[in-house]
Amino acid sequence: MPYGLLPFWTVLRRELTRFWGIKRQTILGPVLETYLYISVFGASLGSRIDQLDGHRYIVFIIPGLLMMSFAINIFSNNASSIMQQKLQRSIDDQLASPVSNTQLLLAYGLGGFVRALVITGITYVTALLLIHDLPMAHPFLFALSFILIGLFFAMAGVLVGLRAEKFDDLSLYQTFILQPLIFLGGVFYSASLLPHTFQVLTQFNPIYYMINTVRYSMLGTADVNVAISLSVIGAFALALFAVNYHLFKRGYKLRS
Repeated sequence: MPYGLLPFWTVLRRELTRFWGIKRQTILGPVLETYLYISVFGASLGSRIDQLDGHRYIVFIIPGLLMMSFAINIFSNNASSIMQQKLQRSIDDQLASPVSNTQLLLAYGLGGFVRALVITGITYVTALLLIHDLPMAHPFLFALSFILIGLFFAMAGVLVGLRAEKFDDLSLYQTFILQPLIFLGGVFYSASLLPHTFQVLTQFNPIYYMINTVRYSMLGTADVNVAISLSVIGAFALALFAVNYHLFKRGYKLRS
């Protein structure tokens, strides 16, 4: 390994070891939670709802569930990791080490990305076993959408971790902001079924565009312009990266 990448790999390995060491909590728990969503909603509502947008209900909700699991796990991993490092003051050693701000930021972001990728991959394979006709209309777009969405939530998690001063602050962001936006973004329903006023309000929800982008890549249908959605998601992700880089450089709430 090139010497210049050694500091980055050291921090990233610590992040990977951290969540893998408690994999029953960080991996198996979220996988079970998503599996329960598939089972409960697919079995109960799927037997009462014939089709949505030309697809079986259980097939319709899978893209949203994958995106929801991916986003929540990246966000929670990165936010809690930064918070833990701050409380234990172990981040002081990393800031004083030869690791550059860019390497430190990328290592923290990629740690959550890998965890979420493992969880989403297991969930997707499980869905394939349960639903034999699960489509994949645009594989390249599927991968690209998860990369951009992952970058966005990785940087969002880092930003919240930097700003938070206690773990209750993390719960506030996830419980009262992230999860409502995801559930109201169309995971379990199509926005076309809503009254006109609520359809308009839904269009101000950024998660709505992410879910529909993933849904289009799998099912081939969506309520949004996918090219515009990916461009906006990518632009916001890069903006968050720039903000986080600036905060790391300043040592914002990192140095005592």
